[in-house]
Amino acid sequence: MNNYEYIIASLPRLGKDAGPLDTDEVISAIRSQCSGADNALIDLLLDSFDAGKLTPEFYKEALKSRNKFIRNYLLFDLQVRDAKTEYLNAALGRPEGEDLIEIPEGSGEFEQEARVREILSGSDILARERGLDDVMWEKADSLTELDLFDIDIILAFIAKIKIADRWNKLDPETGRELFRRLVSEIRNTK
Repeated sequence: MNNYEYIIASLPRLGKDAGPLDTDEVISAIRSQCSGADNALIDLLLDSFDAGKLTPEFYKEALKSRNKFIRNYLLFDLQVRDAKTEYLNAALGRPEGEDLIEIPEGSGEFEQEARVREILSGSDILARERGLDDVMWEKADSLTELDLFDIDIILAFIAKIKIADRWNKLDPETGRELFRRLVSEIRNTK
């Protein structure tokens, strides 16, 4: 197991003649080639895309992970979600700090806070969601800049394929664009 080079090389390639991609099938194929420990990391990452699982306990456990991608990506995810909650609290006249999940002390500064606030201040709801997803996509990229063939590349791919899948369901053209972008990025790392 843990033949990351093979897994990364076998990630799907899309062309203009390719049919729709089954995200669950792609993730299942990746999982079948990963160890139990790697699948546990994949489970944790996939849970972050399930709103019902995003509890303070989830983030507390995720931020203890020994895997740097999981720790850093999910900390960033929490920071973005808290910024979104703060924005909504202010817009709806709710008390400041309501429904926030506490970010652990020593987690560092939220470097994208100004950008996230700018995105949230836009009037187009879809543009706001797309902007936040772009921020998350860029974070996945930045966390794997120096990685070549390891689990972090695979985790970043899964995060991005989940983002693309979300847009494919909301807006098929945007979804196809994101899948093309993802495939182009994977091809450029080989």
